[in-house]
Amino acid sequence: MEQYLVISALGADQPGIVSTLTKAVLDCGGNVVDSRMTVLGGEFAVMLMVSGEWNEIAKLETILQALGRTQNLTVTTKRTEPKTEHPQAAPYSVEVVAIDHPGIVHQLADFMSGFNINIQDLRTDRYPAPHTGTAMFSVHMVIHIPAAIHITRFREQFFEYCDRLNLDAILEPVK
Repeated sequence: MEQYLVISALGADQPGIVSTLTKAVLDCGGNVVDSRMTVLGGEFAVMLMVSGEWNEIAKLETILQALGRTQNLTVTTKRTEPKTEHPQAAPYSVEVVAIDHPGIVHQLADFMSGFNINIQDLRTDRYPAPHTGTAMFSVHMVIHIPAAIHITRFREQFFEYCDRLNLDAILEPVK
């Protein structure tokens, strides 16, 4: 029976981290089924969801701890289940841009939580505005809006909320 393992690894950004981790997965007979990787500051962060038979996953868990020590990576693993679909929810994309200030992510997450909306994916970035150099902040989310929520009313409330917080926002169905 196929089993699943989520692996997170964090270490100084350097070439070869992805190759090293995916080789360990391959050598154990596992398969990468989902992943996210990025550089945050000077650190490289990776999350992998791996599938395999129970013995392959068990072997991989052991190897990854040793690999973390030799490669100076902080490695965490957790057994999980396959990704569940949300048939009673509509996937939407949310884009928000604003002058950077503390609390933007929390405010958006709190708003979504108040509607019992699940955030599937969230990415943020801070960058200088063209010409002025003002610190800007962008948020991209994929959310699943439950079928019980009236989309038009939710959209109105979301845009009113963003206007109060001086956030430019786009909300559209995922295609």
